[in-house]
Amino acid sequence: QVQLVESGGGSVQPGGSLRLSCVASGNIFSIRTMAWYRQAPGKQRELVAAITSGGSTNYADSVKGRFTISRGDAKNTMYLQMNSVKPEDTAAYYCSAVVRSEFNSVSNYWGQGTQVTVSS
Repeated sequence: QVQLVESGGGSVQPGGSLRLSCVASGNIFSIRTMAWYRQAPGKQRELVAAITSGGSTNYADSVKGRFTISRGDAKNTMYLQMNSVKPEDTAAYYCSAVVRSEFNSVSNYWGQGTQVTVSS
């Protein structure tokens, strides 16, 4: 099994910054793509940003230029630097990872989510 744990959520004023972290642990041989998704009340979960094992990234148009996704040196960690946040960024943010186990199976895992609230 693989566990993903997010941290760093909280309340922030519009224009402020937050940094989310995600740590993966468990039966991990390698991690392919890691990504951040978010889900606001009454809305579908949407992709915010993704990063491959090679470092390629892609972003939702709504966060381009404001958010930055990165992976730590340990490769089982991922970050989302959120700058110039807006009220519409308010949502539960989820970490996702495509993991190859030591038994060569590939599965997608999700964290429990961390709440981000942008309000004055």
